[in-house]
Amino acid sequence: MIESFGARLRAAMDEFGPACAGIDPHPGLLAHWGLDETAQGLETFAMTCVEAFVGTVAVVKPQSAFFERFGSAGIAVLERTLAALREAGTLSLLDVKRGDIGSTMAAYAHAYLSQDSSLRSDAITLSPFLGFESLRPALDLAQQTGRGLFVLALTSNPEGAQVQHAFKDGRTVAGSIVDGVTSQNAPDARAGVLGSVGLVIGATVGEAVHDLGLDLAAANAPLLAPGVGAQGATTADLRSVFGAARHNVLASSSREILRAGPDVADLKAAARHTAQQLNVILST
Repeated sequence: MIESFGARLRAAMDEFGPACAGIDPHPGLLAHWGLDETAQGLETFAMTCVEAFVGTVAVVKPQSAFFERFGSAGIAVLERTLAALREAGTLSLLDVKRGDIGSTMAAYAHAYLSQDSSLRSDAITLSPFLGFESLRPALDLAQQTGRGLFVLALTSNPEGAQVQHAFKDGRTVAGSIVDGVTSQNAPDARAGVLGSVGLVIGATVGEAVHDLGLDLAAANAPLLAPGVGAQGATTADLRSVFGAARHNVLASSSREILRAGPDVADLKAAARHTAQQLNVILST
């Protein structure tokens, strides 16, 4: 029987703390590290991150866009990065934010969630704004293969509120997404296991979770919280945003940690410090 992503994530968070370290090789960071803006510079960056983060944090999150911009050479680097994380036994979360309908959504699901794909990762991010059930091919395949999903619900960008705070039939769009995830995770909740379908809730959303009446604790979902560090959220913000659900939070930090590079020891120390700091805030 395949162990669920939620169970594996809980074990990793218990061991390493609730930190997700990003691999975001954008031009400014490549320059900061003294690397050329080429596929070779990209690979050096990514593999340095793998070396630093393996055995240091619970989850590593490559941002697909920064690999895709180098074309096929960048995708090849992404494949090698994911393979290195798999071989090391560190959970990977590929940030791709895919969302579509029908056979196209099924193709995206196969690309990232099937056992025979070179781009397979332990989990991916998804956009549900064509309707939560448009994600069904990914929901079903992830369940079959023991992989996880993180569904955008309440993002920290100012424009997100135009859609996510909107009402339909007395329920906000964000609320309907939380409802869908809650339903999907219900069997795991009854079994006392963390669900494998997570939510993306920005760490900088302030009072929005409370104001929109979102019951994140009832969702039994891992909660990916981007925005810690460079985007302005402090670790202390996590407690006020997530409340009773804070024990399920996986806080994402990318630039704040990556600025410590390119030295592996410095990167490792920055990631470990972040994980320890988050653990204090979220475990009490």
